[in-house]
Amino acid sequence: MSVDAVDTGKRRFLTAATTVVGGVGTAFLLVPFLSAWNPSAKARAAGAPVEADISKLEPGQMMTVEWRGKPIWIVYRTERNLEDLPTLRDQLLDPDSEMPQQPEYCKNEYRSRKPEHLVSVGICTHLGCSPTYRPEIAPADLGADWKGGFFCPCHGSRFDLASRVYAGVPAPKNMEIPPYYYLSETRILIGEDGEDA
Repeated sequence: MSVDAVDTGKRRFLTAATTVVGGVGTAFLLVPFLSAWNPSAKARAAGAPVEADISKLEPGQMMTVEWRGKPIWIVYRTERNLEDLPTLRDQLLDPDSEMPQQPEYCKNEYRSRKPEHLVSVGICTHLGCSPTYRPEIAPADLGADWKGGFFCPCHGSRFDLASRVYAGVPAPKNMEIPPYYYLSETRILIGEDGEDA
């Protein structure tokens, strides 16, 4: 066989086989590399919406769920609480929630989708402490004008039962209201606005 007579069929086969094997090898290397860029299951779950069952919550009670590492308070306000909220306007820093700390559908005097339920991030807007739920009326330590709400023991900030901050306290703004909607009369999904937002 002469030097000029090269088997081009064999050469094409070897080139194609090498290309296929190289492509498969590259795919095996790229799949784990690219999948490492995706957030982990734990990271996805941390930002995922959280469902809360409020069927056992009675007027005056509060429950806490966690969403994105934050405590979310759900308070079942009493008729008295709802009657008292409008009377506090003169004592509040931002009674009409002008600062954007809530979804638009919660920009009302109750800061909620339904007047009887408050859904709020349970973190003080001063330095990030978690206030305590103080539903009692006129306790000795909070004064005769206290009509229920949240008291931050870290620096004395006070919030009403719509998570609105009182004037003259260290906290500069109302507590945040997360996005949420009702799946049913007894179930709330926190973390999404829902279709009727």
